[in-house]
Amino acid sequence: MIPRIYFTTKYYCRCDSSHPASEERPMTETTQERQKDRPWLIRTYAGHSTAKASNALYRSNLQKGQTGLSVAFDLPTQTGYDSDHVLSRGEVGKVGVPVCHLGDMRTLFDQIPLEQMNTSMTINATAPWLLSLYIAVAEEQGADVSKLQGTVQNDLIKEYLSRGTYICPPKPSLKMIADVAEYCYTNVPKWNPMNVCSYHLQEAGATPEQELSFALATAIAVLDALKPRVAPEDFPALCGRISFFVNAGIRFVTEMCKMRAFVDLWDEILVERYGVTDAKSRRFRYGVQVNSLGLTEQQPENNVYRILIEMLAVTLSKKARARAVQLPAWNEALGLPRPWDQQWSMRMQQIMAYETDLLEYDDLFDNNPAVDRKVEELKAGARAELANLDSMGGAISAIDYMKGRLVESNADRLNRIEAGETVVVGVNKWTQGEPSPLMTGDGGIMVVDPAVEAEQIERLTEWKEERDQDAVEQALKALRAAAEAGDNIMPASIAAAKVGVTTGEWAAQMRKVHGEYRGPTGVSKSVSNKTAGLDDIREAVDLVSDKLGRRLKFLVGKPGLDGHSNGAEQIAFRARDCGMDIDYEGIRLTPEELVTAAQEKQAHVVGLSILSGSHMPLVEDLLERMKAAGLGHIPVIVGGIIPDADAERLLAQGVARVYTPKDFELNAIMRDVVALVDPTAVAAE
Repeated sequence: MIPRIYFTTKYYCRCDSSHPASEERPMTETTQERQKDRPWLIRTYAGHSTAKASNALYRSNLQKGQTGLSVAFDLPTQTGYDSDHVLSRGEVGKVGVPVCHLGDMRTLFDQIPLEQMNTSMTINATAPWLLSLYIAVAEEQGADVSKLQGTVQNDLIKEYLSRGTYICPPKPSLKMIADVAEYCYTNVPKWNPMNVCSYHLQEAGATPEQELSFALATAIAVLDALKPRVAPEDFPALCGRISFFVNAGIRFVTEMCKMRAFVDLWDEILVERYGVTDAKSRRFRYGVQVNSLGLTEQQPENNVYRILIEMLAVTLSKKARARAVQLPAWNEALGLPRPWDQQWSMRMQQIMAYETDLLEYDDLFDNNPAVDRKVEELKAGARAELANLDSMGGAISAIDYMKGRLVESNADRLNRIEAGETVVVGVNKWTQGEPSPLMTGDGGIMVVDPAVEAEQIERLTEWKEERDQDAVEQALKALRAAAEAGDNIMPASIAAAKVGVTTGEWAAQMRKVHGEYRGPTGVSKSVSNKTAGLDDIREAVDLVSDKLGRRLKFLVGKPGLDGHSNGAEQIAFRARDCGMDIDYEGIRLTPEELVTAAQEKQAHVVGLSILSGSHMPLVEDLLERMKAAGLGHIPVIVGGIIPDADAERLLAQGVARVYTPKDFELNAIMRDVVALVDPTAVAAE
């Protein structure tokens, strides 16, 4: 499965002994005067369509007992484009809410008092900007900004490695992370300026040791950048504001041990590397979304059990219990969950928090020899990898290395599933079952109205026409000057937000000053030595290549703004292993760019990967351009989170094959590619 960012539910748990107990309850001899830990603060990760629709959803959830907010932004907002940009086509409002300017942010939080909220924003490359808009709206509401509480994810290193919503190169991106942290420490002291996010590393195939080491190396890079910015006596408190966002997979004993290892290693780093003596500043504060990678399109009802088991890894051990737990919905492998699906995941957590006796006991795993051994094993492996990364100059210098390791680890994971060494119920074992009654009616998912995009663009146009253009130009000039001078960009960003600058305009200044960045793909074009079990396919590739007169050329790319590249990387990786001449064009490409590449590289087959729900307009555009360029004979295959009805439409329009997460056997896809370009087979048809 590929990581997704749709509806989830989030909890913040304050589980250290310094926090008071929850509601008073009678004490009995059986509880031995034991005080129950406070249950977590309930939050729901949500956003879709428009700011108005998302605001209605937020207020509805708050009325149902939710006590915090967590905002999902759409891909244009995440990557610094306005809704009317060419790359935004088909992406507006699909995986989150579009926020182009102060008016959108104002609508998003209408009738929601921000001074009383704890708001999490899953935003990275544009984190300084979205936080600026949030602060501007809070000031409009009359809030005391120093009392605002919440989090911006703001981890760009993991974006280069796994999720793809970066804009600028690593060094200036690290500088902007530090800008946010420095500004918040002084002006918004209760705000968490960064979540070191290892969640997407596991989604990209990271082993537990890699998840530990790569995330901690990122945290070290950020702290090294922050240390010179504050007085030495203030640095420990700044360390205490750094939080983590991690993953919990199905091997829940290993995952629980991983979290205990995280706690120990973070404490060790802060003591030994930074000399932090205050135990409170060394707390490992983390939130979790349990694993989306293992959710299956086949027999999707089984995902409910997977999600529950994965939650145990981050709740059972008090020493390593999460302060935040996000649960995906059972149907995320199919598409966008509905409000009912979201509610079901919330109820799972409420039952755990309120009906069980989990919060009444001390850590259940202290002094367990099996747990202690596993924790030490993970820590040793992570320390070795951290030393390796340090020898390369740290996380920034080692981005290419880490990306390559993740792609290799993910390939190994998929190989084990294909070979049946790793059992996935309903996928490679016990595949026969009854149809799910949950899939009837609307197909088990929610679909965003395509008209949303045009309406959002119309509102954006009106916003630009009604603002003071002179004030906008002056604000952008000041913003660019601050970026060029190396000043903290937060004050200039907040000023720009107040006069009506848009997300795309803000990001354009960052692009002008720092340039754009193309992250590593992790897929080498060199001759592969991973050929075990591929002899028959390699022989078929050789045979077809001889018929074609040159090596079979397979072009793989991702149109649109979807940066979840794991699936595309694995297709390209396996095609290379099978002996094909692969050209992996990476992420964030227009259909026009892909058609040009197909023409210039003389591709025999074009493979597209789209996971954000924008497959229909993007593929239709590409097919039209292929025909206009005289390339209509080249087969196009498409993979992604694609409902059956959409798959039928794509096939009717000329797509040769459509693959969804249920098509996990990569070798079968490779055989299809060979058959599609075999001149003999084509002639016979």
